[in-house]
Amino acid sequence: MPHPLPARRPKDARPARSLRKAGELAEAGLIAPSEEAGARAVAARYAVAVPPALADAIMEDATGALARQFVPRAEELVIAREELQDPIGDDAHAPVKGIVHRYADRVLLKPLHACAVYCRFCFRREQVGPAGDALDADELDAALRYIETHKEIWEVILSGGDPLLLSARRLKDIMSRIAAIDHVGVIRIHTRMPVADPARITRALVRALKCTKAVYVVLHCNHEAELTADAKAACARLIDAGLPMLAQTVLLKGVNDDAATMERLLRALTAGRIKPYYLHHPDLARGTGHFRLPLEQGRALMESLRGRLSGIAQPTYVLDIPGGHGKVPVGPGYLRPGAAAGEWLVTDPQGAEHPYPPKA
Repeated sequence: MPHPLPARRPKDARPARSLRKAGELAEAGLIAPSEEAGARAVAARYAVAVPPALADAIMEDATGALARQFVPRAEELVIAREELQDPIGDDAHAPVKGIVHRYADRVLLKPLHACAVYCRFCFRREQVGPAGDALDADELDAALRYIETHKEIWEVILSGGDPLLLSARRLKDIMSRIAAIDHVGVIRIHTRMPVADPARITRALVRALKCTKAVYVVLHCNHEAELTADAKAACARLIDAGLPMLAQTVLLKGVNDDAATMERLLRALTAGRIKPYYLHHPDLARGTGHFRLPLEQGRALMESLRGRLSGIAQPTYVLDIPGGHGKVPVGPGYLRPGAAAGEWLVTDPQGAEHPYPPKA
């Protein structure tokens, strides 16, 4: 069921602060009065926050795709049998508080579990919130000691929550301490902030992210309407400071599950100097079944983009295997064995098969 479009409001009527209650969402025009009771029930279970800039973007979005991502609806209270409290198995790979170590050469460091905005499909929706767990000084020390004593760790991914919700001072401290670990070569930042609250991407915050190691910023962005002028300017501040940006996107029913919408997003990201990185099949988080679609549909979508969209604009379609078994590519295949030994059949972007090596 499509999310109803919010009523238009004057541009000078921006909320003064983040909207966190169903009544505030209704007063701002983001939900209809008939939806307020359902939104209130959802907000009693899962975190809700819509920052002022994002509230404006939702009001301006004629497609309803932003409202569907960020505004709570009663469907979130429907729990399917296959849905999980910890859908990608973080808990089983958490040796110390704040660390997730699923892959030998990289770890997640989660300094906090709060976000500027709470996506209605979030795979960590059972853990995140305004009162979400944050690492105290001793816990942060222990997490960094874990990284320091595990020499195989080459990449540290700041996640959460949204790490860019931290102050520039705290970020600078964390970044410099990670950078001081010799065997760490790359620091990656996963964030929604340029979309959710672009004004927080200040010059001071950008300076705090720069350190002696390679730093990549990965933006979570699912629809072209998220890339407002302010969001693009926030990303440009990061990129112009020498911080390369990638993007990860979640494939969501009713948001970006058709080829034309996905193509516009991927082109907009690439034109903004942001490389599309992953397209995630939605995780089995509880109460998110209304966002999920069959793997076959995602594979067909990716196949339709091959040949009509530049390779630099193509993300890898991935599934995070439930239970903590890791991500794997699940996109369409273009190669299958031929009849003879050493022969292959290759499918071109138009769907025709060709032998490889070519027949004489």
